[in-house]
Amino acid sequence: MHFRATSLLMIATLGFLAPAGANAPGNSAQSIWLDAHNQARADFGSVPLRWSDDLSREAQQWAKKLAREQRMRHASIDERNGRGENLWMGTRGYFTPNQMIDGFVSEKKHFVPGRFPQVSRTGRWSDVGHYTQIVWPETREVGCALAPGVQYEILVCRYWPAGNRMGAVIAPARVANR
Repeated sequence: MHFRATSLLMIATLGFLAPAGANAPGNSAQSIWLDAHNQARADFGSVPLRWSDDLSREAQQWAKKLAREQRMRHASIDERNGRGENLWMGTRGYFTPNQMIDGFVSEKKHFVPGRFPQVSRTGRWSDVGHYTQIVWPETREVGCALAPGVQYEILVCRYWPAGNRMGAVIAPARVANR
């Protein structure tokens, strides 16, 4: 039986200014991750993200650590320099890069525009937090990395500036501009 993809959520605060990475990722998984993020952002009305090699390197270090530990947990805000973070875990070699990001984006079904954290039809912001981090209007850069564990692989995506800021309003551009 295959392990169903799971993920954890974070409470992100504003990130610190980070140097911009390359605009185009260096391999196909990175391209797919970036394209999947930007498709969700386009649907929401947010500007496209740029790929950040710096964020990707940070994500790779954390993903490797989690794979060694064989568990998922968010880095502390200090450990990730205030950047946003999405985590995903699934059966090793079973999921495509698109399916990994789709796991985050699928939370859209529970999203309602509003003041964070009151942005979920379920009443639990954790049911939409990965999605809101991806489409957060102020976020400009992303970097993701995958690390294999014994049975599972772990994807870490880092974002700058971080989204999911308590008290901030998040709404699709077409709703926000009405």
